[in-house]
Amino acid sequence: MSRAAEVIIHLSAIKKNLNVAKLAAPNASAYAIIKADGYGHGILSTAYALRYADGFGVASIDEAIQLRAANIHKPILLLEGVFDKSELVEALQHNLEIVIHHKWQIDALQELAIKLNNNGSTNKQTKFNIWLKLDTGMNRLGFSPKDIYSAWNSLKNLPVVQSIKLMTHLANADNTADNCTEDQLIRFESATQNINTLKSIANSAGVLAWPQTHADIIRPGIMLYGASPIIKTSASDFELTPAMTLRTKLISVKELKKGSPVGYGGDWVAPNDTKLGVAAIGYGDGYPRHAHSGTPVLVGGKRTQIVGRVSMDMVCVDLGKLPDAKIGDDVVLWGEGLPVEEVAQHAGTISYELFCGITKRVRRIEQQ
Repeated sequence: MSRAAEVIIHLSAIKKNLNVAKLAAPNASAYAIIKADGYGHGILSTAYALRYADGFGVASIDEAIQLRAANIHKPILLLEGVFDKSELVEALQHNLEIVIHHKWQIDALQELAIKLNNNGSTNKQTKFNIWLKLDTGMNRLGFSPKDIYSAWNSLKNLPVVQSIKLMTHLANADNTADNCTEDQLIRFESATQNINTLKSIANSAGVLAWPQTHADIIRPGIMLYGASPIIKTSASDFELTPAMTLRTKLISVKELKKGSPVGYGGDWVAPNDTKLGVAAIGYGDGYPRHAHSGTPVLVGGKRTQIVGRVSMDMVCVDLGKLPDAKIGDDVVLWGEGLPVEEVAQHAGTISYELFCGITKRVRRIEQQ
């Protein structure tokens, strides 16, 4: 029999969470972000669950081609654009929308336009739907406010460009006490006021906490998977439903004397006589090694905590207040009944990393 570690993907929850996004921004279209294998939930299953989205956002052409091969015909946006000019032809072949965030990408489009014109093959099937990215404060990808209009004009005059949208990305929208989002919005509106086209600003945090960022198209990501994008909040605060449950079982239960150290390094020492459980999961499965003693888990539906260091294949849990706990009991690491945000906070990370970190050896179960 295989190890007990398994991850349950609740596809109905993903569907419900898209509805939350649409209700929050009823006047905007929604491109569902399903990069990184649907944030660890499975890119194809996630795309099918999100079939009522207006389009999808992915990180690479490989992800996009995977969707097209599965007969998914909705608009697909390459969020980082192409990584090499040779990918432009593939993007055309698969009818992909691309982000343009740097001058070299415009130059590559110009080269392609010349090539297609020389071949006499410029038509609707050889034109791109472009998302021109403005850097309003993330300082990662995008044209500066002073260069955006020039980039717009360069693209507008290219025969391989069908349409151009404008976009930016919010850096601190997860913190509602930070005025960075308002500053970014001011920069965006100032830099694009003379450009009449569809605009996209809001990520998940923007959707839920900053309605002034909704614009024409929202780009929900983490919220679709049932995790809150806002610090110091939980999914339930926004009526989001967890879409992933990571669980396993107890494989050992033993009595532990006061003063007994547990695990590698003996970092945790029992303060009293207690009962110790061992659960079949560890960092080899994607449970964070840096989760420290006190990180919550559910055993048989009841709350307790891990103790000692996380091992590759096992974690130890304090069963002192769970006298009826026994070998074979379910252990939930996050998901139904235990918010992933809380676990992430104890582990010094974010829910995104936990979702994406589940390894291949964990059995996957999809529920409609």
